[in-house]
Amino acid sequence: MGVLSALPLIAAGNLCCCLWVISGGVVAAYLLQQDSPTPITNSDGAIVGLLAGLIGAIVCWVISIPINIIFGPIERRMVGSLLQNAENMPPGWRDMMARSQGGAFRAARLVFLLFLWLFAGAIFSTIGGLLGATFFRKPLPPASSATPAS
Repeated sequence: MGVLSALPLIAAGNLCCCLWVISGGVVAAYLLQQDSPTPITNSDGAIVGLLAGLIGAIVCWVISIPINIIFGPIERRMVGSLLQNAENMPPGWRDMMARSQGGAFRAARLVFLLFLWLFAGAIFSTIGGLLGATFFRKPLPPASSATPAS
C-alpha cells in the first residue's frame, strides 16, 4: 500500500479517509489470519496493522524520492510558467512559490513527509488492522465433547 500512496495520481485515494493506509492494515490482518489456525485477536490485528503502516510509510518515502527527481523539473517549469503568467498574484504568494522550488525546501519537504506518513500510517493502518481482525476472524472450532470411556 506504500507504493500506491507514492504514485502521483493514485495517491489521491488517500484523500478519501486514508484509503490506501487503512486497506494496508486490513490486508495485513487478513494475511495474518490466513497463516493462523486459530482466530486472531483484535490486538493481533492492531499490531500487524501498526507494523504495516510503519513499513508502508518507509516504502512510500523511498519510492517518492525517485518520483520527485523525475517530476521535479516538470513541476519547476509549471511553477515558473504560473509565476510569469499570474499578474494579479499577491507578492507574498509569488515569493513563497519561488522559494518552494529550492533544493533545501524540497529536501525538508521529504523529511517532513516521512514523519507525516509514519504518524498517519501508525494511526490509520492500526485502525485497518482492527477492522481486518474483526472482518476476517476465523470462527472458533467447536468444543469437543468427548467423554472418557469407562
